[in-house]
Amino acid sequence: MASTRFDFSKWPPALSDTQLEALTLYATTYALSHSLLYLPPAQFQPPIPSSAIHAPLSLFPSPVPRRLFDLARRLQSSYNILYARIATDVEFLDKVMGTVEGVGRVDDFVGQLWMGWKRLRDEGMIQPLQLGLFRSDYLLHAGAGGESVSLKQVEFNTISSSFGPLSQRTAVLHRYLYATTSYYNAFPSMKAGDFPANDTTAGLVEGLAAAHAAYGAKGAKILFVVQPGERNVFDQRLLEYELLEKHSIPVLRQTFDQLATSTSLDLSTRVLSIAGAEISVVYFRAGYAPTDYPSPVHYETRFLLERARAIKCPSIALQLAGGKKVQQVLTQPGMLERFLGDADLAELRATWMEMWALEEGVQRARDAAAGLVLKPQREGGGNNVYKEAIPPFLDGLPPAERAAWIAMELILPPEGMGGYLVRSGNDAVRAEVVSELGIFGWALFGGADGTVEEKEAGWLVRTKGKESNEGGVATGFSVLDSILLVDD
Repeated sequence: MASTRFDFSKWPPALSDTQLEALTLYATTYALSHSLLYLPPAQFQPPIPSSAIHAPLSLFPSPVPRRLFDLARRLQSSYNILYARIATDVEFLDKVMGTVEGVGRVDDFVGQLWMGWKRLRDEGMIQPLQLGLFRSDYLLHAGAGGESVSLKQVEFNTISSSFGPLSQRTAVLHRYLYATTSYYNAFPSMKAGDFPANDTTAGLVEGLAAAHAAYGAKGAKILFVVQPGERNVFDQRLLEYELLEKHSIPVLRQTFDQLATSTSLDLSTRVLSIAGAEISVVYFRAGYAPTDYPSPVHYETRFLLERARAIKCPSIALQLAGGKKVQQVLTQPGMLERFLGDADLAELRATWMEMWALEEGVQRARDAAAGLVLKPQREGGGNNVYKEAIPPFLDGLPPAERAAWIAMELILPPEGMGGYLVRSGNDAVRAEVVSELGIFGWALFGGADGTVEEKEAGWLVRTKGKESNEGGVATGFSVLDSILLVDD
C-alpha cells in the first residue's frame, strides 16, 4: 500500500511565471488594502508617516500536520499556567536569574532588572495582578530514521510577543488567494477547511481588557510602552483600535524617553497618571533589550512603572521568567512538577530538545557544536550562536560569562520544504525554507487565591530561508506566513 504521508520536500507546488506574477499581485494589493503593513525604513520616513509598505509575506501557507497544530494549541494552557506560577515564585527566580547565584551575576542587563525588582521588594512593594501575553514558538522536527515529524519548542516569549494582528491578516490573505485562484489547482487536494481560522487580535485584546476590568477604575487608559521609530506600528495599532472599538478602552503610546517626563505616581495610592489620565495596564512593546535602556534614567523609568498599582504586561518578574536560563532549568528533574504538580506532563516534556548550562558543559558544546545553538538571555532575534561559529565563539568568551548562556540541541526541520517569499518592491523568490509556528496565550494572575485566568489566543507562522539561522520578522530574517493543515 502506498504511503500517504505528506511530502514536505514537494512543497510548494510549482507555478508558471505568469501564475506567480498574478499571485504576487493579488497578494501585495490585498496586503496593502488590509493593513498587512510596515513603515518604510527610517531613512525614508518623515516625522509624521505618509506612506507604508506591505509586510514581508509568503504566497503559499506552510504545511503543518493537524495533529501537531492541535497539540500546540492544547499545550498552551499548561504553558500559560506554568509561566504565571514561575513569575510568582520569588525564591526560584532569585536563584536562577538573580545577581548572587543566578544569571544576573554575569549578565548586566538581567542583573539591572533583577536588582531593580529586588529593591522594590525590599521597599515593601507588593505586585498586584500581573498580565502575560505569551507566545510559545515551535519548529517541526524531522529527526533521523524516517519517523513522523514531531513538535519541538524553540522558546517561550513573555514580553512584546508581536505579530498577532498581522498574522491574523496573513491567514485571511491566504484564504483570499485560495478563494480567488484556487492556487491554480497546483495542489488539487487543498480545500477551504485546511486553512484554520485565526482570531489573534481579539484573543490578545481579550487579555488586555480582562486586566483593565480587574484594575477597576472608570475612565482609566491602557499604556503601550513603545520604541522610537517603530516600523511594526500597525501590528500595535490594530490592538489599540480593537480595544477602543470593541471594549471602549482608550490607549496612550509613549516611549521610555517620553515617560521619563510625562508620568506621575501618587506614592500613597500608587496610581500612575499620564497627562491627568489614570493608567490601568502597562503593556510593554519595548524594554526587552539592553538598547531600550541607554542610560540609568531609562531603568529608573521602568522601575517607576513597576512601582505603580497599574497591572504590568509583563512585570519584571514575568520578563525574567521568560529567560532562556529558565527554559533550560525547567528541563531538570522535578522542576516541572514544582509548578504543575502531578499532572501528566509527558506531552509537554516531549516538545523539548536537550539543553544544558554552558558553564557546566563547555567541552561538550565544542564536541557537539555542529548540532547545537548557544543562546543568551535576549529577545528580538540576532543574538544566538550556531554550529561552526560555536568553537571560535567559545575561544573568545570569558569563563565568567559562560553562565549567561545555555546550549540547546538543534531542531531539524523537514528537508527540502520550499516557499515563495515576497518583500516589498521585489518579485517573489522561491527558496528552501524553515517555518516556525507560534501559539499565543494570555494569563491574568497574582491574586491572593492563586487563581490563573488564562486562554489560548491564536497563532502565527514565520518563514525564513533555510540559509538563515535567525528568525525574526522585525529584524529582516523572516516573512509572515500561515498554516495549511495536512495529514501525515
